[in-house]
Amino acid sequence: MAAFASLGRWQLGRMHEKEAMLEAASGAVTDRTHPQPLLLASDPKRVDAYDWAEGSGRIANVTLWLDNQQREGRAGVRMYCVLLPDDGVQALLVDAGWWPLDGTRALPVFGCPARDAQMVRGLLAAPPSVGIAHGAALAETGDARWLASRMTLADIAKALGLSTGIAPRVLRLDPQRKENDAGVMLAPGERDLDILPNTLTPQRHLGYAVQWFGLALAVLVTALVLTFRKKTWTR
Repeated sequence: MAAFASLGRWQLGRMHEKEAMLEAASGAVTDRTHPQPLLLASDPKRVDAYDWAEGSGRIANVTLWLDNQQREGRAGVRMYCVLLPDDGVQALLVDAGWWPLDGTRALPVFGCPARDAQMVRGLLAAPPSVGIAHGAALAETGDARWLASRMTLADIAKALGLSTGIAPRVLRLDPQRKENDAGVMLAPGERDLDILPNTLTPQRHLGYAVQWFGLALAVLVTALVLTFRKKTWTR
C-alpha cells in the first residue's frame, strides 16, 4: 500500500513540475515583444528556464536529425542546425522543424542552409530529454549530415568538432514568422513550440496518480477485510 501511494505521489509531483514548465514557457512566448540576446542560451543558471530570444550569426554547413520524434501520433525526426552566434562564444542548436518518415525511414534531402549572416528568433528551451542511453548517440549519414538517437550535447560537440562546446539550451524557431521576413531563417519542416512532444502531459500524470492511489486503497480494503475475517474465524 505504501509503495502504491508513493508512486501516486511521484506522479502528482511530475504533474506539478510539467504544469510549471508549461506556464513558464507560455509566459516567455507571451513576452515576445522584448526578446533576449542569444547569449542567454549559455547561462548555466537558466538551463531549465524559458526565454524568448533573437539574434544573428553564422549557420554552419551541418545538419543534425534527431530520431524517434513524435508529432500528433506520427513518427519522424527533428532537424537541428548549428548557429555560431555573433554575441556568444558557444554554438547554439536551432530546432528548425519536424519531418515525417515513411516506412523506408529515408531522411529528408533538405539540409540546413549554410549562411554567413542569419537572423533567428524563437524560444530558448532545454533540449529533448536523453532517455535511456543505448548504443552510439550519433551516426554520420552523409556529408555533414548526422542522425542522433539522443540529444547528448557533449557527444554532438565532439562529433562536429565544436571546440567551444554547445549551449545547454536550444532555440525553437518561431512558428509564426512570415515568409517575407527579410533575413529570418526559414525551413520547410513543421514547427511548433510544444515543450512536451514526446513525453506525458500533466493530465496523463494525474490519471496515473489516480490509478496508483486506487491500487493503494484496494490493498487497504483487502487487508481490512482479511483482518476482520480472521478475527471472525478465530472466535
